[in-house]
Amino acid sequence: MPMMLVQTPQDRYVQVGQINTRYWTSGDKGTTVILLHGIGSSVETWAYNISVLAQHHRVYAVDLVGAGRSDKPPVTYSLTYLAQFVKDFMDALSIECASLIGNSLGGGVALQFALDFPQKLEKLVLVNSLGLGKEITLTLRLATLPFVGRLFKPTRSGTALALKQSVYDSTLISNEWVELFYQIATLPRAWEAVVALIKTNIDLFGVRTEIYNRIVDRLPTITAPTLVLWGRQDRVLPVAHAAVATLGLPNARQHIFDPCGHWSQIEHSEEFNTLVLEFLAH
Repeated sequence: MPMMLVQTPQDRYVQVGQINTRYWTSGDKGTTVILLHGIGSSVETWAYNISVLAQHHRVYAVDLVGAGRSDKPPVTYSLTYLAQFVKDFMDALSIECASLIGNSLGGGVALQFALDFPQKLEKLVLVNSLGLGKEITLTLRLATLPFVGRLFKPTRSGTALALKQSVYDSTLISNEWVELFYQIATLPRAWEAVVALIKTNIDLFGVRTEIYNRIVDRLPTITAPTLVLWGRQDRVLPVAHAAVATLGLPNARQHIFDPCGHWSQIEHSEEFNTLVLEFLAH
């Protein structure tokens, strides 16, 4: 059954340094949880999770700098820069400490945050996370070629293809979702920011060695309780990376959804929400 746009919190904006930043928030009890999306995505990828998690937590979903409806400055979009942005977002909203849930790129940002600001992190949920190995879909590797940024621009058909690559069951991707993501992808400077983000972290051979080595080598130093979630049929980042996290982190457990692609939080939203709430409660 295709995914429909469910009732979501209203868009809010906050100045994070110079960056006008869009976010959603819901819930007013329990601990604070921040949701971080992937490359070319936005807060909408948490549409099936935020209201359920908000029954027990104060939840924020943020459009990372360079993504969604947040500002897109011409900068180097390293994981370090993005982790600093998350910390600045927390400061702007007077959030002392939070649990981070990151999908794909958002997982890589959450891992970098755990290394750089351990005192501000309660728990960690890695959802089909970047930063645990070299292997990544050919589509993103080809996007690093010099001419791609200049010659290619987002199209509805290209957007549909990218969305369908993120799930195991492509019939989930409705025209409504394609249109929503296409509109975001064609906002001013959106394409340039996506290309810059990809080129900073990925090359033709995969995720840049210096990007994931810096994380993988230091996994044993991340003591925050961690839940590693992955889709067995992920075509973007292979399920083998889940074991890298689970074996490397001193305080981690994992769950593999099957069958499931790159967007575990959408394809298995009910089970995802149950597992996350249970993990956050203990």
